[in-house]
Amino acid sequence: MTGRRVRVAVTGMGVKCPAGNDPEDVFRRVLHARPTAAVVPGLAEAGLPVRFACTVPEFDLAPYIGRREARQIDRATALLLCAADDAVAGAGGAVRGPGHRAGVHIGTGIGGLPGMEEVVYGHGERPMGMPVHTVPKSMANSPACRLAMRYGLRGSCMTYATACASGTNAIGEAARRIRDGELDVALTGGVDAAVTKVIVSGFARMRALSVRNEAPELASRPFDADRDGFVMGEGAAVLVLERWDLARRRGARIYGEVAGYATTCDGAHAVAPDPQGAMAAECMRLAIADARLTPAGIGHINAHGTSTVLNDLAEAVAVERCFGPQSPPVTAVKGVTGHLIGGSGAVEALVALLCAARGVVPPVATTASTPDVGALDVVLGAPRQVARRPVLSNSFGFGGQNACLVLRPAP
Repeated sequence: MTGRRVRVAVTGMGVKCPAGNDPEDVFRRVLHARPTAAVVPGLAEAGLPVRFACTVPEFDLAPYIGRREARQIDRATALLLCAADDAVAGAGGAVRGPGHRAGVHIGTGIGGLPGMEEVVYGHGERPMGMPVHTVPKSMANSPACRLAMRYGLRGSCMTYATACASGTNAIGEAARRIRDGELDVALTGGVDAAVTKVIVSGFARMRALSVRNEAPELASRPFDADRDGFVMGEGAAVLVLERWDLARRRGARIYGEVAGYATTCDGAHAVAPDPQGAMAAECMRLAIADARLTPAGIGHINAHGTSTVLNDLAEAVAVERCFGPQSPPVTAVKGVTGHLIGGSGAVEALVALLCAARGVVPPVATTASTPDVGALDVVLGAPRQVARRPVLSNSFGFGGQNACLVLRPAP
């Protein structure tokens, strides 16, 4: 753990998610553990077995996206562009226009499927009448490419599709590009807008979703004894990553840094995690080592915490394998936001860094008791004050995709 290397600063943040459309609003809602799940009329009218989800509060698109561009993009891309505009504005000059030293790295788990679903429902019987932008709207790399076009960024433009780990992988890989000297700045994060009839029906058929239709506000219960599945959500978050020395030179506000990152694969099952948590634990260990820390140096854990029986148990086992019988304090943002699929890791990284910077761990919304997750120190009831130390943020996806970030608050 010796030698100098490029540090990666976080100098901008933007978010559009169920907990709010501004980082501070999202932080406050998560801190006060106010869930966002509610009945979605379209799902209810379709007679689906699950009629609720977590959706982004309405906001004015006009300052972000013109009418012509709005016709050319899908909802996920729109949410990402809006979040990115806020992040870039907040970074105050990090993104300076054309050049190969600036890149875009975005994660999405669902990609363009919602847009294609809309086209099939609307034009299935007359395919030649479909909108001319159908194909570019539905490409998985459309959000990233649109973002690169918006700011004229000509460095690496990458899309990561690693299921629920997509946003975390995107941030980690972007940080690596900066650390390796390929980029000076990157717009990175994740997005999905998957509250649609087909996608919700598909997850419901797998019995992955909560069916608390009569009390949706109590449905997302990470690590709770009475959890019965996750709640579908939508949202985007974008971070501006920048070489630390360049950020300091221009006097930028630095929220913190991406200090460590790792990714592994269970290689075991298409949708279920390895119940032994071996590779998830290894991913945590590798990310912590990459940050030049030991597990004792982690202040708290932002868990993947989906509210499904198998995933929560596997993560609890993995945390114990990494940290031993006494874990750091653990929270799970999905108790408030639901599961944003590819957007989750990015939104949670944003919240995790704000929490670490302020020395506070939010309680897990709606979770009351955690008897089956061993020694996991899940924060319940009220926020917990902790020291300002690095936070570990976990994301684990279908296919055994594991991704972890260590985020260090600025001095």
